[in-house]
Amino acid sequence: MLENAIRAARLDVDFYNTVEADPSYTQQATLLVVIVSALTGLGNAFLYNGFLWPIIWGTIVGVIGWLVWAWTADVVGRNVFDGQTNFGEMQRVLGYAQAPLALGVIPYLGWVGSIWALIASVVAIREGQDFTTGKAIGTVIVGWLAWVIVSAILFAILR
Repeated sequence: MLENAIRAARLDVDFYNTVEADPSYTQQATLLVVIVSALTGLGNAFLYNGFLWPIIWGTIVGVIGWLVWAWTADVVGRNVFDGQTNFGEMQRVLGYAQAPLALGVIPYLGWVGSIWALIASVVAIREGQDFTTGKAIGTVIVGWLAWVIVSAILFAILR
């Protein structure tokens, strides 16, 4: 799994195409999202002098955000930009695209992982939807906005 996460973080187009086409990667992508989300929560725990709550919160928000992101990328990509995909394919490619978020375990470096993950998401969506980089950027923008809204709602409910 670590090697696959590294390939995803390196923006390996062949890897994203393999993951898109092979449903056997779904479980590993899900586990990667959980681990990366927990690591980000751990990094936040160091910053905010907490321990358990930031890890739980980071994992919950990470997993739900990933599912919203995949659903949005599927719907927007197919319906707005004429992409060729389904929800499962978006789950897998966007799950792996979150690999750089593991940098969030290091306090004050989470933003680097976030930018890197956005770039990886453009590649993942482009390959998963089989369309242009411009259309992938448009899909990422809409998906990111949906994630921000869902995160704000979750924060309001769970705080």
